[in-house]
Amino acid sequence: MRQQFEQYTQEDFDVWKTLFDRQVVNLKDKACSEYLDALDEMKAVLYSDRIAEFAQLNDWFKSRTGWEMYCVPGLIPVDDFFELLSKRQFCSSTWLRSMSQLDYLEEPDMFHDVFGHIPLLSNKVFSEFIHEFGKLGVRNKENEMRVIQLQRLYWFTIEFGLIEENGPKVFGAGIASSFGESIACLEPNTERVPFDLDEILGTYFETDKIQTKYFVIESMEQLYQAILELKERWK
Repeated sequence: MRQQFEQYTQEDFDVWKTLFDRQVVNLKDKACSEYLDALDEMKAVLYSDRIAEFAQLNDWFKSRTGWEMYCVPGLIPVDDFFELLSKRQFCSSTWLRSMSQLDYLEEPDMFHDVFGHIPLLSNKVFSEFIHEFGKLGVRNKENEMRVIQLQRLYWFTIEFGLIEENGPKVFGAGIASSFGESIACLEPNTERVPFDLDEILGTYFETDKIQTKYFVIESMEQLYQAILELKERWK
């Protein structure tokens, strides 16, 4: 499967620009410096006026952290997902939501996958965390409980993680790509707790609503050390 760039419609370009411009403004005081710096560094290949072209993203990453885009039709089996991450391949849909779906989707689209996830793959520490995560998943894919625990770790960090930076800031892709969630997660009455690996591994999550609890890491290095700790436990 490949990205058929020539088939995008004017509405697709309008949706991309609307979402991109709105979220860049919204995240200025909400996203962590690592995410904002990465987005700025990628501005030659990731910007609002043109839907991101995967071939250009791949070329950009070649001389940096080595990730490449892998096109998928939508959600894929977890075994396949682990395998791709272990090879530094990040899967992404190639379709975009419609104008009537700007604020909510049941399944992640290309804006979520690219705008939310891709920038931080240029951060060396975060990049290594995800790579090690994928390799650990491949090694433990036959262990149902460990797979569930890895999914929880992914959910509460890569998708919906916050980081301490003079207050909580956004780094998770599910928050970074969502206008509503990026506001809700930082509200004064929202529950935010310090990152705790064991608590995360035992915490159930729901995929169809705004989260009610967020874990806050101290640094990207803490995240990387957590996956190394889990790797050591599961030898």
